[in-house]
Amino acid sequence: MNGTPLKDSQGHHAALMDQVYRHQRHFYDFTRKYYLLGRDRMVRDLTAKAGDSIVEIGCGTARNLIRIAQLYPGTRLYGLDASAEMLQTAKEAVERAQLSDRVTLVYALAEDLSPGLFGRDEPFDHIIFSYSLSMIPDWRLALDRAAACVEPRGFVHVVDFGDLAGMWGIAARALRGWLNLFHVVPRDELLNWLEAGTVADSGCSLSVWPGRYAFVLKASPSFICELSEQRRRS
Repeated sequence: MNGTPLKDSQGHHAALMDQVYRHQRHFYDFTRKYYLLGRDRMVRDLTAKAGDSIVEIGCGTARNLIRIAQLYPGTRLYGLDASAEMLQTAKEAVERAQLSDRVTLVYALAEDLSPGLFGRDEPFDHIIFSYSLSMIPDWRLALDRAAACVEPRGFVHVVDFGDLAGMWGIAARALRGWLNLFHVVPRDELLNWLEAGTVADSGCSLSVWPGRYAFVLKASPSFICELSEQRRRS
């Protein structure tokens, strides 16, 4: 498991993530399966080919990476996380699954993503954010970095909380309050931003779950770049 030096502000976020997950990492997957909806759908929608490179930003326990490895033989897998505690659990899970030769883990922040972090020269074929943008302080920069680090014909995949606008008001407020305990903030602006754009690129898709509880996005890097430019101009 590699690592990179963090700046003071970055180190603060990394320390916060370690504080949050120091104990939770031991039962994280068991508890999260009930409300982190859409993760398996995102994995199925990858339609990755043998030889494809896939990196997950905020890989946590490596749960998704292991599923991807099992579903898509021959893929090259990478995971990045800001929590050294979570990465320790991920390393152990990868070893148990006998996938250490296919999965490379790195300690870093999403905003610092580059192929070079993993010793690569080429961009990735797929970049995944699975319920991680809602925890990344500068999620806009994280998306921009992803678009810059994926092949022009590759995809950025996101599954995360929606704006909860279709839920009963009390339930939505209660959920937001509970998520806030874990420093999770649904990115309302992101979903509105995505819906305002036109997902016209071949293979791109956006699905919003009932109650606007969650959304699943598959987007080309050009789509992400175009929407980022529109946001900067507005």
